[in-house]
Amino acid sequence: MAYKHEELPPPLDSTSSPPPLFDGTTRLYVNYTSPFAQRVWITRNYKGLQGKIKLVGIDLENRPAWYKEKVYPGNKVPSLEHNGKVIGESLDLIKYLESNFEGPSLVPNDDPGRKKFGEELLTYVVTFVGSLYRSLKGDTVKAADEQFDYLENALKKFDDGPYLLGQFSLVDIAYIPFVEQFQVFLSDVFKYDITAGRPKLAAFLEEINKIVAYKVTKADPKEIAAAYKKKFLFSLQEQQ
Repeated sequence: MAYKHEELPPPLDSTSSPPPLFDGTTRLYVNYTSPFAQRVWITRNYKGLQGKIKLVGIDLENRPAWYKEKVYPGNKVPSLEHNGKVIGESLDLIKYLESNFEGPSLVPNDDPGRKKFGEELLTYVVTFVGSLYRSLKGDTVKAADEQFDYLENALKKFDDGPYLLGQFSLVDIAYIPFVEQFQVFLSDVFKYDITAGRPKLAAFLEEINKIVAYKVTKADPKEIAAAYKKKFLFSLQEQQ
């Protein structure tokens, strides 16, 4: 799918004025390193909606007061300003973009078996993400083994493509930001290679990194590693 390059606007912080809210512009509020926001950003890009959905970066370390007061009371990213209302929650938003905007389909509507498996995977992703995040204060490698083994097995279900449903879909988009960031973190801190002994996962990562709509959303690995180390204060020595 052709991708049109765009310059990312600088993130807005507590000193920034708000955009002209509810003026008919559709805006996607993101943070450029948030894996939750990245899900919706990828979906927007892949569907070719750069001209229809304006990207607005938010500095989560120094977020503007108006974001909570006037845009999204949840005060998190992502959120989408569309048709006079604001919607949040990344899994809801990727489905919303699929249902309410044009562009290549990201749901296998013509295949009930794939659609059902996709729904199961979209339900499980909450467990996948939660387990990995919780493990940063517990047995990180054990959780990584369990969750990436789960993904490896899921990737064996369909053999007509490298993705979770064979062809690229919302399911891949739901998982990839967290796979990407934990791959960086686990490698940096534990010298743990998530693709070792997992050929399907290795092929999945190789192929998805050819999708420009995804690649342009990736944060600097050094920034990701530093952010994870800063965010989760725990004794690395005890786990190595």
